[in-house]
Amino acid sequence: MNDLGRILIGLGLLLVVCGALVLVVGKMGLPLGRLPGDFAWRGKHTTVYFPLATSILLSVVLSLVFWALSKWGK
Repeated sequence: MNDLGRILIGLGLLLVVCGALVLVVGKMGLPLGRLPGDFAWRGKHTTVYFPLATSILLSVVLSLVFWALSKWGK
């Protein structure tokens, strides 16, 4: 049970860090979610967002970060 508790605490801290990062990025004025290629469909009573360009950008950045960390760790 101790291992499960440590994992849950680690995940909670990770969520706090990710939340803080989202707040900082929002304050900096970066247009994540409003890039060219991010789709928004507005119906009469419904709005659907599909952030395709933002998803691709975040995927590339995270892939580069994890690649660099794997090279640095060896």
